[in-house]
Amino acid sequence: MVMRPPVPPFTRASAIEKVRIAEDAWNSRDPARVALAYTPDSQWRNRAEFITGRSEIEAFLTRKWTREIDYRLLKELWAFTDNRISVRFAYEFHDDSGTWFRAYGNENWEFDAEGLMRRRIASINEHPIAELSRKFLWPLGRRPDDHPGLSDFGF
Repeated sequence: MVMRPPVPPFTRASAIEKVRIAEDAWNSRDPARVALAYTPDSQWRNRAEFITGRSEIEAFLTRKWTREIDYRLLKELWAFTDNRISVRFAYEFHDDSGTWFRAYGNENWEFDAEGLMRRRIASINEHPIAELSRKFLWPLGRRPDDHPGLSDFGF
């Protein structure tokens, strides 16, 4: 049995910690690392794509980060209950032609008793932005602790 603390039941502090851990993992852009946070049979809905299990998650993320270059993500807690967390997020990336995009969305997460995510439901919208409109300017990797968050940007 693998534990991925913090584990349910969540408090406000542990839910915020779980969100930041997820943000940090996704900003690593390491599909294998990210996939380990999910149960082996985890179920996802990502936009109109339905994904089941770690191998499909890893394949999806590999495709995603091949096409979404210089990806940087911010997540923020929206709500939580015993074993569920809801987040708002935004991320920026550019494609291989150099066009920048910002995506906004919401995710609903459900966790097992060990703190692994067994269900992820994501709704996402994106639009092109001018490179000068970018807000997420830290070096690739973990967002610095003093970098503004979603609410600071009014997103």
